[in-house]
Amino acid sequence: MKVIAGLGNPGERYAHTPHNVGFDVVDALAKRLDGSWKNSPGFKALIARITIAAQPVWLVKPQTFMNLSGTSIVPVLKYYDGEAADLIVVSDDVDLPLGRLRIRGSGGTGGHKGLASVIEQLGNEKFARIRLGVGRDEGGQRETADYVLSKFDTARQARADEAITAAADAAMYLIEQGLNETMNRYNGWNAQPASNPTTGSEN
Repeated sequence: MKVIAGLGNPGERYAHTPHNVGFDVVDALAKRLDGSWKNSPGFKALIARITIAAQPVWLVKPQTFMNLSGTSIVPVLKYYDGEAADLIVVSDDVDLPLGRLRIRGSGGTGGHKGLASVIEQLGNEKFARIRLGVGRDEGGQRETADYVLSKFDTARQARADEAITAAADAAMYLIEQGLNETMNRYNGWNAQPASNPTTGSEN
């Protein structure tokens, strides 16, 4: 059993914003693998069940808003008798260029309040995370908090979409092939024309 949790904020207002790329990745997985989202008020989440590598996988979209993500995700993990090693969290990262992927098996928050909430509720940092670079406001006119909650423009959305697809691939690969193989294959992957996974970078 695995849990893949995408971080984001609920509601149309936040759809297609940098802070919601985690939601977009689990949405892509649900669509690809015939998962059906169901509202689970007890977990304060939308949950879908899929299968990867012949094992059940629960997709989670917390409906708590970002800062309380862990209060939704961790109870789901514990309900299905999962441990930290069974959890994959997908989030945005403003410190990575738009379209860049980074896979890690543990680590700190990087200033991300959603990850901070998961770590606080779980009690440790030893869970896999897939980070999607969203960069910062190119014009430098918006504060980071405003930028991550604002809609992508058309060009940046196209680049983000490419990374979202690759991150969904990476999540599946992680479950199928393990963490080290996934880091070797996808760390440093960058959304651009004719882009391919970069082998062995940023490990």
